[in-house]
Amino acid sequence: MQTVLYKKMAVVPQQSRNTGNGEEASILKVLAWFDIFQYPLLKSEIKKFLDQPVSDATLEKALQCLLDAENVFRINDFYSLHSDCLPAEKRIQGNFRAEKLLPKAIKIGRFLFRFPFVRAIGVSGSLSKCYADEKADIDFFVITKANRLWIARTIMHIFKKVTFITGHQHFYCMNYYLDRTSLQLEDKNIFTAFEIKTLLPVSGRDTMIDFFAANGWTDDFLPACNFRHQQKPEPGKSWLKRFVEWMFRNKTGDWLDNCLMKITSHRWEKKEENGKRNKKGLRMGLITGKHFAWSNPGSFQEKVLSHYNQKLSDLKSKMPKWFD
Repeated sequence: MQTVLYKKMAVVPQQSRNTGNGEEASILKVLAWFDIFQYPLLKSEIKKFLDQPVSDATLEKALQCLLDAENVFRINDFYSLHSDCLPAEKRIQGNFRAEKLLPKAIKIGRFLFRFPFVRAIGVSGSLSKCYADEKADIDFFVITKANRLWIARTIMHIFKKVTFITGHQHFYCMNYYLDRTSLQLEDKNIFTAFEIKTLLPVSGRDTMIDFFAANGWTDDFLPACNFRHQQKPEPGKSWLKRFVEWMFRNKTGDWLDNCLMKITSHRWEKKEENGKRNKKGLRMGLITGKHFAWSNPGSFQEKVLSHYNQKLSDLKSKMPKWFD
């Protein structure tokens, strides 16, 4: 990969004025969110993630005001709250790795869709945002048939145990499960809005359309960011998937699903009580219910939201004119 050299754009100080509708504040909010992950943005990305729709001309004017005031910095085509070039270089390398990894993620996602009771698969996490570090996992979002989440999850995680033998377990991180009776997320905040809007559907087009429709509230946070669409046709149902679903489409299936939920929840409670940690050193955590199960290592969501709120508070103190 070619080395990219950066030069800080020359800044000409002048009297800065708010453009009138809080566009500067909206830009700062977006940059603050991605600054948590040290991820500078392109102008088109800023526009997509704003909390209000703006024209290109209005965005350009607001960005120039922030640049002139040295509240925002431009490094080549990237915008950031800092003048440091390293995050931009890191981002380019991460984007390059992600482009190479995404075809594998889509192939694996289509394979996982063939498991019993799975109704939709999407790529989530940093890879869905086209970024991968040197030790990147592939995170998957899974929607299952109603009242069969725990059978589906158990089968998929038994398979994942096998992948430890070949050292490929980091390609099969099924971190978030919902079933079709619980498509609307209970947590409605900027974190979950970003995760839903950047989710990359792989298989289960109709179910994903229903999921996005059930979470239209995300437009309150990211009105200019559209849901993404599945690109490839559905893989066919395997005979094994058909057989297992037929075998457990009865009261025995209801009993087994409830039993597996209780066993898994109990096991994870013990892990949390014993302070067990994952390979990244974060305390293990699983949020569970009859119709959902999602991993939250080290209370990641809560920490990100807390960090973001603190950044916004600091920006408002440092740059009050943009938040009036």
